[in-house]
Amino acid sequence: MIKMGVPKRLTEAQMKFANELIINEGRKTATECAIAAGFAKEHARQYASKLQNPKLYPLVVRHIGTLREEWQKKYEVTFNRHITELGRIRQAALNKGAWSAAVNAEVARGKAAGLYIEQKIIRTGKLEDLTTEELESRMKQIMDDYSPLLEGVTEEELKEKVRQLPKLKKIN
Repeated sequence: MIKMGVPKRLTEAQMKFANELIINEGRKTATECAIAAGFAKEHARQYASKLQNPKLYPLVVRHIGTLREEWQKKYEVTFNRHITELGRIRQAALNKGAWSAAVNAEVARGKAAGLYIEQKIIRTGKLEDLTTEELESRMKQIMDDYSPLLEGVTEEELKEKVRQLPKLKKIN
Protein backbone atom coordinates (compact mmCIF):
# COMPACT_ATOMS: atom_id res chain seq x y z
CA MET A 1 0.00 0.00 0.00
CA ILE A 2 1.40 3.36 -1.01
CA LYS A 3 0.83 6.08 1.57
CA MET A 4 0.63 9.61 0.26
CA GLY A 5 1.92 12.12 2.74
CA VAL A 6 2.16 15.87 2.98
CA PRO A 7 5.15 17.15 1.01
CA LYS A 8 8.08 18.24 3.16
CA ARG A 9 8.73 21.34 1.08
CA LEU A 10 6.68 24.12 -0.42
CA THR A 11 6.41 24.36 -4.18
CA GLU A 12 7.51 27.50 -5.96
CA ALA A 13 3.86 28.43 -6.64
CA GLN A 14 2.89 27.92 -2.97
CA MET A 15 5.74 30.18 -1.80
CA LYS A 16 4.78 32.80 -4.37
CA PHE A 17 1.13 32.60 -3.24
CA ALA A 18 2.15 33.14 0.41
CA ASN A 19 4.33 36.11 -0.54
CA GLU A 20 1.59 37.65 -2.70
CA LEU A 21 -0.93 37.18 0.10
CA ILE A 22 1.20 38.94 2.73
CA ILE A 23 2.65 41.69 0.57
CA ASN A 24 -0.77 42.61 -0.86
CA GLU A 25 -2.81 42.11 2.31
CA GLY A 26 -5.90 44.29 2.11
CA ARG A 27 -5.22 45.26 -1.49
CA LYS A 28 -5.72 41.94 -3.28
CA THR A 29 -8.02 39.04 -2.57
CA ALA A 30 -6.61 35.57 -1.95
CA THR A 31 -7.98 34.57 -5.38
CA GLU A 32 -6.06 37.40 -7.05
CA CYS A 33 -2.93 36.33 -5.17
CA ALA A 34 -3.38 32.75 -6.39
CA ILE A 35 -3.67 33.97 -9.99
CA ALA A 36 -0.56 36.15 -9.55
CA ALA A 37 1.26 33.10 -8.15
CA GLY A 38 0.53 31.18 -11.35
CA PHE A 39 -2.53 29.12 -10.48
CA ALA A 40 -5.13 28.69 -13.23
CA LYS A 41 -7.81 31.40 -13.21
CA GLU A 42 -10.62 28.84 -13.42
CA HIS A 43 -9.56 27.20 -10.15
CA ALA A 44 -7.76 30.07 -8.40
CA ARG A 45 -10.52 30.59 -5.84
CA GLN A 46 -10.44 26.93 -4.79
CA TYR A 47 -6.63 26.91 -4.64
CA ALA A 48 -6.61 30.09 -2.55
CA SER A 49 -9.06 28.57 -0.10
CA LYS A 50 -7.30 25.20 0.12
CA LEU A 51 -3.82 26.72 0.50
CA GLN A 52 -5.03 28.62 3.60
CA ASN A 53 -6.49 25.49 5.19
CA PRO A 54 -4.07 24.13 7.84
CA LYS A 55 -5.49 20.60 7.53
CA LEU A 56 -4.81 20.46 3.81
CA TYR A 57 -1.64 22.56 3.52
CA PRO A 58 -0.02 23.01 6.95
CA LEU A 59 3.35 24.01 5.46
CA VAL A 60 1.77 26.80 3.42
CA VAL A 61 -0.24 28.07 6.41
CA ARG A 62 2.88 27.99 8.61
CA HIS A 63 4.86 29.86 5.91
CA ILE A 64 2.10 32.51 5.65
CA GLY A 65 2.22 32.93 9.45
CA THR A 66 6.01 33.27 9.45
CA LEU A 67 5.93 35.83 6.63
CA ARG A 68 3.19 37.80 8.39
CA GLU A 69 5.25 37.94 11.61
CA GLU A 70 8.37 39.08 9.74
CA TRP A 71 6.38 41.70 7.84
CA GLN A 72 4.81 43.06 11.04
CA LYS A 73 8.18 43.28 12.81
CA LYS A 74 9.74 45.00 9.82
CA TYR A 75 7.02 47.64 9.57
CA GLU A 76 6.06 47.88 13.23
CA VAL A 77 5.27 51.40 14.36
CA THR A 78 7.24 52.37 17.43
CA PHE A 79 7.67 55.79 18.97
CA ASN A 80 11.32 56.07 17.88
CA ARG A 81 10.64 54.91 14.32
CA HIS A 82 7.66 57.23 14.06
CA ILE A 83 9.55 60.29 15.30
CA THR A 84 12.55 59.47 13.11
CA GLU A 85 10.40 59.00 10.00
CA LEU A 86 8.56 62.28 10.61
CA GLY A 87 11.93 64.00 11.02
CA ARG A 88 13.12 62.50 7.73
CA ILE A 89 9.92 63.65 5.99
CA ARG A 90 10.31 67.15 7.45
CA GLN A 91 13.91 67.37 6.26
CA ALA A 92 13.02 66.18 2.75
CA ALA A 93 10.22 68.77 2.63
CA LEU A 94 12.61 71.51 3.76
CA ASN A 95 15.14 70.46 1.12
CA LYS A 96 12.44 70.84 -1.56
CA GLY A 97 11.25 74.16 -0.13
CA ALA A 98 7.87 72.66 0.81
CA TRP A 99 7.48 74.71 3.97
CA SER A 100 3.86 73.72 4.64
CA ALA A 101 4.66 70.01 4.47
CA ALA A 102 7.69 70.55 6.70
CA VAL A 103 5.62 72.40 9.29
CA ASN A 104 2.95 69.67 9.20
CA ALA A 105 5.57 66.97 9.74
CA GLU A 106 7.06 68.90 12.65
CA VAL A 107 3.63 69.42 14.23
CA ALA A 108 2.95 65.69 13.84
CA ARG A 109 6.27 64.96 15.58
CA GLY A 110 5.29 67.30 18.41
CA LYS A 111 1.89 65.62 18.78
CA ALA A 112 3.49 62.18 18.84
CA ALA A 113 5.92 63.37 21.52
CA GLY A 114 3.03 64.71 23.60
CA LEU A 115 3.96 68.37 23.22
CA TYR A 116 0.46 69.30 22.09
CA ILE A 117 -2.77 68.51 23.86
CA GLU A 118 -5.94 68.75 21.83
CA GLN A 119 -8.81 69.86 23.98
CA LYS A 120 -12.49 70.14 23.16
CA ILE A 121 -15.00 71.52 25.60
CA ILE A 122 -18.60 70.63 24.97
CA ARG A 123 -21.19 72.48 26.99
CA THR A 124 -24.66 71.13 27.22
CA GLY A 125 -27.63 72.83 28.68
CA LYS A 126 -31.00 74.37 27.98
CA LEU A 127 -31.86 77.90 26.98
CA GLU A 128 -34.11 78.06 30.05
CA ASP A 129 -31.02 77.71 32.25
CA LEU A 130 -29.36 80.84 30.80
CA THR A 131 -29.70 84.26 32.36
CA THR A 132 -31.19 87.14 30.34
CA GLU A 133 -27.69 88.56 29.81
CA GLU A 134 -26.36 85.20 28.63
CA LEU A 135 -29.30 84.81 26.24
CA GLU A 136 -28.81 88.30 24.82
CA SER A 137 -25.10 87.65 24.41
CA ARG A 138 -25.82 84.37 22.62
CA MET A 139 -28.38 86.08 20.37
CA LYS A 140 -25.86 88.82 19.52
CA GLN A 141 -23.31 86.15 18.60
CA ILE A 142 -25.87 84.38 16.39
CA MET A 143 -26.79 87.68 14.75
CA ASP A 144 -23.15 88.42 14.03
CA ASP A 145 -22.52 84.91 12.69
CA TYR A 146 -25.65 84.77 10.54
CA SER A 147 -26.10 88.44 9.61
CA PRO A 148 -25.90 87.72 5.86
CA LEU A 149 -28.96 85.47 6.24
CA LEU A 150 -30.88 87.92 8.43
CA GLU A 151 -30.64 90.99 6.20
CA GLY A 152 -33.14 93.63 7.15
CA VAL A 153 -33.83 92.26 10.65
CA THR A 154 -32.57 94.42 13.48
CA GLU A 155 -31.43 93.12 16.82
CA GLU A 156 -34.35 94.85 18.58
CA GLU A 157 -36.89 93.26 16.20
CA LEU A 158 -35.39 89.82 16.85
CA LYS A 159 -35.46 90.39 20.64
CA GLU A 160 -39.12 91.43 20.44
CA LYS A 161 -40.03 88.32 18.44
CA VAL A 162 -38.29 86.13 21.02
CA ARG A 163 -40.11 87.89 23.89
CA GLN A 164 -43.47 87.30 22.19
CA LEU A 165 -42.91 83.56 21.88
CA PRO A 166 -44.94 81.56 24.41
CA LYS A 167 -42.90 80.60 27.44
CA LEU A 168 -41.75 76.99 27.34
CA LYS A 169 -43.16 74.92 30.17
CA LYS A 170 -40.55 73.17 32.21
CA ILE A 171 -41.07 69.44 32.54
CA ASN A 172 -40.63 68.19 36.09
